[in-house]
Amino acid sequence: MIAGAGGDAFCLHAPLGVHDDVRTLYERFDAGMAGAEQPAELDILVNNAGFNLRGGVADVTPEEFDRLVAVHAKAPCSWCSTVSEAAEGGRVINISSAATRLNHPPPGVLHGQERAGGPDRSLAAELGERGITVNAVAPGFVKTDLNRHRWSVPEREAAHAARSVLGRMGEPEDIADIVAFLASDGSRWITGQCIDASGGTGL
Repeated sequence: MIAGAGGDAFCLHAPLGVHDDVRTLYERFDAGMAGAEQPAELDILVNNAGFNLRGGVADVTPEEFDRLVAVHAKAPCSWCSTVSEAAEGGRVINISSAATRLNHPPPGVLHGQERAGGPDRSLAAELGERGITVNAVAPGFVKTDLNRHRWSVPEREAAHAARSVLGRMGEPEDIADIVAFLASDGSRWITGQCIDASGGTGL
């Protein structure tokens, strides 16, 4: 789609939550940029990787909990450390969750706890002098594959939609538009903030 619109793009992959995960991913990013004859600068970083575990606290094994921390907390922090090489006016956008402020019963009771990092205000202060902003977006119930169990059955979708004052579940585009704004020059005066993108869930 990007190439069709006249841009250049490449995909890369590396698993998170394993030894040297971020280093491996960055090396592949560096190689991809070199192949595109571009400097390996991160202008926009969106920390969007995530997964969920079904069940309550007692159902989660120590190994599963360690992986939650590695993917949702450790990896984003490691990636943010690479922003020191970002260009002036760069953007860091962390995907958090409205579950950090809402009662989030099983399945996925630990999701909000591990997504609670949100924007790193210390990093926002550190990078602010270079015009680099650091913000977060906290989605509510969105119709993604991760949440398929919440909307694949009409009755479940209706129940989750009723929790929003707008009367529906979110669509991926609802979140993407906010991220696009935070990545744009129009957001240059916003940093260290977390934007609730739950459609007014819990109001």
